[in-house]
Amino acid sequence: MTDAVTLTPAEAYALLLSGNRRFVAGEPQHPNQDSARRAETMPGQRPFAVLLGCSDSRLAAEIIFDRGLGDLFVVRTAGHVVGAEVLGSVEYAVSVLGCALVVVLGHDSCGAVAAARTAVADGITATGYVRDIIERVTPSVLAARAAGLDQDDDMIAEHIRHTVDLLLDRSRVLAEETAEGRAAVVGLSYRLADGSARLVTARGLPGETIDLGA
Repeated sequence: MTDAVTLTPAEAYALLLSGNRRFVAGEPQHPNQDSARRAETMPGQRPFAVLLGCSDSRLAAEIIFDRGLGDLFVVRTAGHVVGAEVLGSVEYAVSVLGCALVVVLGHDSCGAVAAARTAVADGITATGYVRDIIERVTPSVLAARAAGLDQDDDMIAEHIRHTVDLLLDRSRVLAEETAEGRAAVVGLSYRLADGSARLVTARGLPGETIDLGA
């Protein structure tokens, strides 16, 4: 079993990206997906990363990062929007399960971002709880527009950065773990066409704070 306690944030990040490279190359190893792993993880879980991703059906985390049972603690909402339940889940993964890495995973052609963009431009929005999702994405669209960014990829990258910042601003647990070097938070943008996950921003990895811009 991958021992989350022994991994640094940088090691956890490298492990995640190595799986994505295998997936992109069409050479997945499908690790930790057999009956032995099922039995090994039955007494408890020790995932090495918590992944907050969009609920889009094309973003199955264990597939695109070529991982298996017990490797990733996955939280998914439309547009990877953040509420109390999401914050509690991320804090649990970091403080109780010992995850060294928190990943925010967005993607191109995101329906939530597109809907928020339409709501800002035309004043047309959805009803019911879908409207709540759009309203939570809207600040990212407004920030991108204020910066003179109007392409879809720019707005998606801005929303990923916004989510990373929101996690650290609202969760004292996560902010402290990151400040002490026990955890890192990264934002990745997934490309549907080739399956690659591109780094957008990172907090807590070795060296200075990373932000690749839009």
